[in-house]
Order: sequence, then C-alpha cells, then structure tokens
Amino acid sequence: MSAHVIADDAEALAVAASLAAEFRPGASARDAARRLPRAELDRMSASGLLAVTVPADHGGADVGARTLAEIFRLLATADASLAQIPQSHFAYVNVIRRQGTPEQREFFFAELLAGRRFGNAQSEAGTRHVQDIRTRLEPRPDGSYVLTGVKHYSTGALFAHWIPVLARTGDDRLHVAYVPSGAPGLTVVDDWDGLGQRTTASGTVRLDGVPVPADRVLPHHLTFEGPQLHGALAQLLHAAIDTGIAAGALAEAAEFVRTKSRPWFESGVETAAEDPLLIQRFGELALCTKAAEALLREAARSVDAARADLRDDTAAEASVAVAAAKVQAARAAVEVSSALFEVSGTRSAADSLNLHRHWRDARTHTLHDPARWKIQHIGRFVLNGTRPPRHGLL
Repeated sequence: MSAHVIADDAEALAVAASLAAEFRPGASARDAARRLPRAELDRMSASGLLAVTVPADHGGADVGARTLAEIFRLLATADASLAQIPQSHFAYVNVIRRQGTPEQREFFFAELLAGRRFGNAQSEAGTRHVQDIRTRLEPRPDGSYVLTGVKHYSTGALFAHWIPVLARTGDDRLHVAYVPSGAPGLTVVDDWDGLGQRTTASGTVRLDGVPVPADRVLPHHLTFEGPQLHGALAQLLHAAIDTGIAAGALAEAAEFVRTKSRPWFESGVETAAEDPLLIQRFGELALCTKAAEALLREAARSVDAARADLRDDTAAEASVAVAAAKVQAARAAVEVSSALFEVSGTRSAADSLNLHRHWRDARTHTLHDPARWKIQHIGRFVLNGTRPPRHGLL
C-alpha cells in the first residue's frame, strides 16, 4: 500500500477540503442504504490525510491541533460518519508519539505514511462505567502476550489495518496492544445499529486468545502520570465533528429554503428566503454555529500552546478550553439539525430526502460523553482553580 505524503498544514487543509467536496454528494445515499464507505476511506488513506500528525523527523507534516480540528470539521460538514471513523486513529497515533519506544515509533510511523489505518477497541458493555476495562493482557513465558475480551462501539475496526486494544495487565495497569487485522483469535462483527452515524460500523470486537508480540504493546497508564493532552486532543476532534455537523445542517437548510420552500402566506413576500421571521431564525442558528467554530479554534490554539510548553497549568487550560468547545458544539449540532425542519417546513420531513440524517448523526455523536460533566469541570476550574482530572475524557 502506498500513499501521498502531505508536506505541511496548508496542504493538509487543502486535501481535507477537496475530500469533503468529493464525499458530500454521496453522503445521504450512503447513510440511507447503510453502504459502508470502504472506497472513501481508501481515498482518505491514499491522500495522506491520515498521516498528517506523524512527526517531522519521521517524514510527516506534524500538523498542529488547529489544523487537525479543521480537517475533522470540514469532513463532518460533508459526512459525519466518515469524519468519525478516523477520530480514534489520531488518538492512538498520539499514544505512539508519547509512549512508543524509538523502534515502535519508527515502525508505526512508516505504516501511517504508507496509508495504514488504526481502528479502536476500547469501550466495553456491561461494566460498571466507561473506565472499567476488563479485557486482559496476559504475559507468556517468551515475553509476548495474549489478549482476551469483548469490545463494543469499535468505530473504524472493520476498516482498520491495525486495531489498538485497551486492556489491563495483571497489576491492573492500562496498556494499548496494537493488533493487526486478521490476527488469530480476532473477530470484528458488523453489528452496529445506531440511529445515527450509520456507516461507521461501530460494532463488536471479540478477542479470543489473540497473540500479541511484546513490541506491539505500549504502557498507556504512563500517559496519565503527568501533564497530558491525550484527552484534550481526542475531545477536540469530537468537538470538531459536532461543529461540522452543525455547519453542514445549516448549509443544507439554507439551500432547501432558497430552492424548495414556500413562503408563509402571512409574510407578504414572494419567496421563503425573504420571510423576515425565517431570516431571523437563520441569524440565530448562524450565531450558534459560529460560536461553536470560534470556541473550537480557541480550544485548538490552547492545545497547541500546551503542546509547546506542557505543564500542569497549560494542560489544564487546554482541557477546559476543549470542554467549553465540546459543550457548545454539541448544543449547536443538536439545535441546528433539529431547526432544519422548523425553517424548511413540512416537505423537509419526507423520509426520501433523508434530511434527518443530520439530526440522527448529531443526536448519536453527542452521546459520546456527557456535556454536564464538562460544565462541572469548567465551573470548578473557574471558581476554585481546580484542575481537571487526568482520565483521558477531558
């Protein structure tokens, strides 16, 4: 497999914009038929977009957080499922940057530059909470390991060349095992039936005695023993997806009103686009979306600043900024995708138009982690100076 190597931030943004324009026309049909986007993901791999965070000394563009967030926002304006699939990919590239040995970094960065994709196998069902990871990584006499467990919500695993698996060793410490697709004992089940993000194939991964060489295991628990941006970066990309959903829904609502809606008879105007009450509502929805975009940019700037000077204080500021962006982005995505019908009228509710995919995507993706806890951490930081916890979800 080979892929183009992107040179810098400017090229990365240009490639993302081009891919978004390419993916947009087929997004509704893919969602309606639940046609999995293998060809589109191959295009994304070949474009080099999935390797843009590879460090410069390994041949990558090493783009900043602001560029990466904008890449995800652009993709999500076109297709929220396609934007969601590589979110964990970049989170686990970040684990290699932070915890990989020189040999591991050399191997995996070369894989990324060649267009290889990471999936994820992290969440589990039926446990006490999201941090209760019961998948086990058992050592063998030769120094290798065996993986046993069941994972759910494994976005991207079905399309991945490598599946990073969160697991605990006997001492309960958290590790990431990078498992190649097709490994013995590994089964990826396409059983995702979410109402939104229908083509992410976020199904089940079963691990039945999967052998893992020692050099494919990274000590993820060390990530959280000092100031870190693992959670902030991962959440920034979620915020970018929600912001993109809002912008995509707003653009489609405006196009529908301009081309298909009739004015309300009491308005006294010739077209729906001239209706003063609709104009007012579009102004409100634009403000909501622009606020999300502004907070996303500010959060990305904070992550970049913290990356350049990583301390407890800068990491905390970045996490709080990302939390604020995520809360506003979630609100914007749900409000705008719902208001699409309010401003477009009865005709927009036709199932055949599939305009509800925006709301379904927003409603599904914003359930990823609760905004109410992000607001709590923002309040604690602002009022009492309490730094957010280091748990990877903030």
